[in-house]
Amino acid sequence: MRIIVDDLSGNEIRALLETHFAGMLASSPPESCHFLDFDGLNAPDVTFWSIWDGDALAGCGALKELTPEHGEVKSMRTHADHLRKGVGANMLTHIISQARARGYHRLSLETGSSADFAPALALYAAHGFEYCAPFGDYVEDPFSRFMTLAI
Repeated sequence: MRIIVDDLSGNEIRALLETHFAGMLASSPPESCHFLDFDGLNAPDVTFWSIWDGDALAGCGALKELTPEHGEVKSMRTHADHLRKGVGANMLTHIISQARARGYHRLSLETGSSADFAPALALYAAHGFEYCAPFGDYVEDPFSRFMTLAI
């Protein structure tokens, strides 16, 4: 699999992100959805990657800088055709590596709490993330789970 910095201009990545946005809104109330839209993913404090299996888009993920020592995992999504093939694990490993290279001491994330998010929660836990209190601008929300990893 090949991971590249993506400028979000391709039709395939835009379609995957539209699926991601719709999935978040279908699983949680709008006020509990904290995904970054296209402008947010193109912000200077965010690096966005796509992951490819040959010529096929397999998934995506992003890293947002919260402070010079703290990053946030954003927009992790695996294309439906590539589920259970290690795409998410590869992307998460890449994001953790990039966070370390940037000198972050902590990497955190917010994700949903419904059963739809069980695979994501298991992936993060398998990579050493632990549940934590809300961080940054987040507040307690029954539809959110917060996790962090000391790096």
